[in-house]
Amino acid sequence: MNLKCLIVDDEPIAQNIVKGFIADTPNLEVFGICDNAMEALTILQEHTVDILFLDIEMPKISGLSFLKTLAHPPATIITTAYREFALEGFELNVVDYLLKPFSFERFLKAVNKVNNHKDTSSPDTKIVPKTYEYFKVDRKNIRVNYDEIIYIEGLSNYVKIHLEDKHLVIYHKLIDLEELLPNHQFVRIHKSYIIALDKIKAYGSDYVEVLDQQLSIGNTYKELFFTMLSQKR
Repeated sequence: MNLKCLIVDDEPIAQNIVKGFIADTPNLEVFGICDNAMEALTILQEHTVDILFLDIEMPKISGLSFLKTLAHPPATIITTAYREFALEGFELNVVDYLLKPFSFERFLKAVNKVNNHKDTSSPDTKIVPKTYEYFKVDRKNIRVNYDEIIYIEGLSNYVKIHLEDKHLVIYHKLIDLEELLPNHQFVRIHKSYIIALDKIKAYGSDYVEVLDQQLSIGNTYKELFFTMLSQKR
């Protein structure tokens, strides 16, 4: 059974990052996304959720103040840019305290603490991220490990997956692969390109270099790209 997650954060980029991390993690699902604590309160009054991802600095009421009002809060993971509230958060019995920007690995560690908190921390119930995908090439399905992929190029209804020493052409749309691939590892930088963050050789304000190619960063994708890049440092 999947654990139902509620994201409470007033920043759309932060919402999308946590949403992507949840999508990349087996046994988790997004139950709802709220811009403020009052929206979250309405949901919690009517539904049961398993994990609350809670920002601190929000309009109307802070995340910690909101948490104090809950008689029986879900397992709570604080997500914030302010480390000075960590002690108060742990005094409220939060499961973990994630300091933005945080990596997928750190996110996963926090989620596994929820498992420990629920006394379900045996190896069979540990959450392990998927590391590969099968792609249909010609008449057979070929396994491609995520860490083999350098970048992906969109070609109308086809995509070209560039590996270190070869490429695969598959019948797929780029937007479908954007949803399929793990968000902590890959990011779309242009209407025609998805790149592996750890395969970047160099970058500038409007381009990245991978393999022997210089790929443009589209204006639409710049903010998310540089946010994700900062988490890898």
